[in-house]
Amino acid sequence: MKKILAIMGSPRRNKNTEKMLDYLLKGVDQSKYVIKKIVLRDLDIHSCTGCDHCGRTSKCIFNDGMSEIYDGFDNSDFVIFAAPLYFNSINGLSKNVVDRCQRYWSIKYTLGQNYKRNEDRKGIFLCVGGAPYTHNHFDGTLPIMDFFFKAINVNHLGNYFLSNSDKFSIDDSLDLQDELYKIGKNIDNNKSFYLHR
Repeated sequence: MKKILAIMGSPRRNKNTEKMLDYLLKGVDQSKYVIKKIVLRDLDIHSCTGCDHCGRTSKCIFNDGMSEIYDGFDNSDFVIFAAPLYFNSINGLSKNVVDRCQRYWSIKYTLGQNYKRNEDRKGIFLCVGGAPYTHNHFDGTLPIMDFFFKAINVNHLGNYFLSNSDKFSIDDSLDLQDELYKIGKNIDNNKSFYLHR
């Protein structure tokens, strides 16, 4: 069976970021996929210190909660990353994970090792922002997440952005729930997408 790693990056449980992720995962055919959902606030993840231990050994110097996430990156066919928008970028918990992916850059470019090249791995980014809709609301997240997916050699398939979430719960919108459910249901067949609601 194929594997999905689903990362929930919000420090707030059962709010719009997690609900958005869960509605998508609800659509996934669990006879084809094993889903591993990781809630970042439950893990102890040290900040990257730029020590270059990974550049010398391919391993991170810290043995912490990131080990579980590394295992997920290394063994998943699909990576779904859900994070809230904080100060026009992804929040600190989520950015910590991205920073710790320096390990993969080191593996590929400093050490010259082959990491998951030419494998059909895909990724989706989900993000929630509290402010009212503007067309560039999530622009600050795009380069970060694009480089993140490239670092772990995952094809960045799609983005789903939700504005104005301070004013409503996704539980109140059947249309949004259905749209996310269908993305999950069609996870093997989705074309590249960019949705901003």
